Amino acid sequence: MKIGLLTSGGDCQGLNAVLRGVAKTLMGCISDLELYGIIDGYRGLIEGEWRKMGSEEFSGILRQGGTILGTSRQPFKDMQTLNENNTNKLDMMLSNYKKHGFDGLVIIGGNGTHKTAYLLSQNGANVVTIPKTIDNDVYGTDLTFGFDSAVEKATYVIDAIHTTAASHGRVFVIELMGHKVGWITLCAGIAGGADVILIPEIPYDVEEVLKAIEYRNKSGKNFSIIAIAEGALTKEEAELSKKERNNLFLTPGNRLAKILSERLKQDVRAIVPGHLQRGGDPTATDRLLCSRFGAMAGELVKEGRFGNMVALRGTEIVPVPLGEVAGKLKSIEEDSQFLHQAKSLGISLGTPDD
Repeated sequence: MKIGLLTSGGDCQGLNAVLRGVAKTLMGCISDLELYGIIDGYRGLIEGEWRKMGSEEFSGILRQGGTILGTSRQPFKDMQTLNENNTNKLDMMLSNYKKHGFDGLVIIGGNGTHKTAYLLSQNGANVVTIPKTIDNDVYGTDLTFGFDSAVEKATYVIDAIHTTAASHGRVFVIELMGHKVGWITLCAGIAGGADVILIPEIPYDVEEVLKAIEYRNKSGKNFSIIAIAEGALTKEEAELSKKERNNLFLTPGNRLAKILSERLKQDVRAIVPGHLQRGGDPTATDRLLCSRFGAMAGELVKEGRFGNMVALRGTEIVPVPLGEVAGKLKSIEEDSQFLHQAKSLGISLGTPDD
């Protein structure tokens, strides 16, 4: 049995741990297994670049960050666009899949990766997927691996900023990752004790942010911590077209810091930890989730149950049909208990009802 493994999209902690989980499970239950690592995600499948892998390559990588296979971003919108040879990336992937005689693929990635995986599945490829992304926005699973590790890093940044903010009486705007959803910012903001949390799902009012800071100042607290997602927008910015938003000057955190510095007497600083959040070793929680995801993916391959994504539902790892999850985003809903509890803790979300 020939099985291909690939990691696609942005990197995150736990990719090697999940590869190890898949490989150990398959090697333990399929006697005639040939395992191939596809290089740099879908690019390797498009260009026919892979290598045969043995058990020694999966030894000692449980806690290792990054991915031993490499990864790349291959936008879903380009998959069926014809090139100069009158073919497209989807055709090239399917051709290489058949030419090499793959019996199945285990594809590890986020939202875009899952859309392409479903396309491959619809066109005859045997596919099992595993949801990874620090953003935790893959539909159909309670958690994606990489999220816990990213929240840990983001919380550390907030913790570290607290002491310098308090020492100098400053306002710090910490811009965390999350273009479309605010799970990292919301969870790290609560865990780190942020005073204001601003996420993409809720366009915010600058005046409400100022009120929250002024309230703290009047209460004798001379510093404030604002956690803002990289995709957060003011109410005015949310009304702009996508093209107009792309032309906005500075990043959301820096834009807000500039506005606040013009309105407050306090010193205002912006911090952008960036890719620090997706680098380094995975947490124990992510290693456990990766190992369980990998084991379930291997079991599905052995049983021939293709066309599924493995998912965490409650405490159980279960298969979910790709057609139910591909192309869907898991956003923070307006009635989310997380949001309600953040407000109960006195955290401002930049809205009048806080």
